[in-house]
Amino acid sequence: MRRLGARLSARYESPPGEWLLAMALLAPAAIVFCVFQYYPLGRAVYLSLHETSPFGGSDIYVGLDQWQRVLEDDDFRKSLWVTAKFVLIVVPLGISLGLCLALLANQRVRGIVIFRTIFSSTLASSVAIAAVTWTLLLNPQNGIFNWLIREAGGTPVSWLTDPRWALFAVGLTSVWIGIGFTTIVLLAALQGLPQELYESAEMDGAGKFRTFVSITLPLLSPSLLFVGVVSTISALQTFGQIDVLTRGGPLGETRVMVYAIYEDAFRFRDVGGASVQSLLLFAIIAGLTVIQFWAVRGRVYYR
Repeated sequence: MRRLGARLSARYESPPGEWLLAMALLAPAAIVFCVFQYYPLGRAVYLSLHETSPFGGSDIYVGLDQWQRVLEDDDFRKSLWVTAKFVLIVVPLGISLGLCLALLANQRVRGIVIFRTIFSSTLASSVAIAAVTWTLLLNPQNGIFNWLIREAGGTPVSWLTDPRWALFAVGLTSVWIGIGFTTIVLLAALQGLPQELYESAEMDGAGKFRTFVSITLPLLSPSLLFVGVVSTISALQTFGQIDVLTRGGPLGETRVMVYAIYEDAFRFRDVGGASVQSLLLFAIIAGLTVIQFWAVRGRVYYR
């Protein structure tokens, strides 16, 4: 057995030249990861433990005192609560609308390719263009939303300046931005489902709703999990539309964690506090991802 193991080891052992070639090919990717991923993460950990002078002085080690200061800050707690509400608005609404559009785009009717292109067109729009477009749509005087409300006999709403509606308005913008990606992923999953299952269900007399619940949703569970994880991460990292639409206002009602990190670091020059919030946001994203995978264990069906 030892001789056999030695022969197999010698047979599959790579020559030194191939090992060096592999290292050379991996080096560019490793350098990019180190420069843009690992170094910023390590630098954030360092800055979270030091108090940095806004005038360029030397860093002062303060340890966990800075973490305690951030965790006890009312502004941080409010931004955390605003972020949670924002995610609860964007993720369920985005997935539900994306699933509905995917089901519509999966119909076999003439001209459906045109509608598929329309449904997924938001994927090609930048955040800045989408935010400016929604600024016009949400205009309190000339926006189409308030025009529809006036036509229905209601009272116009100040979507971006009213604390009760600002977060929901930004959430709608974010849903519109991400709806194209969600629709494409779910439509691709729908088109890959085995049609013989639907034929068998139809022969057994199952209705459309029963077929959707018993066949479509279970088979879509891997794609729904993927879309849910990606949408949650995207919602937690939202910045551009908030910067264009509300700049964190009114009264901090749209000041999510990412925007709070930006303001603390570049406006208030609190680099240490911003680093603490960045690490906390990283931990939240990682924790929610693990929780999502844990919550659906045994409920995701891979064919």
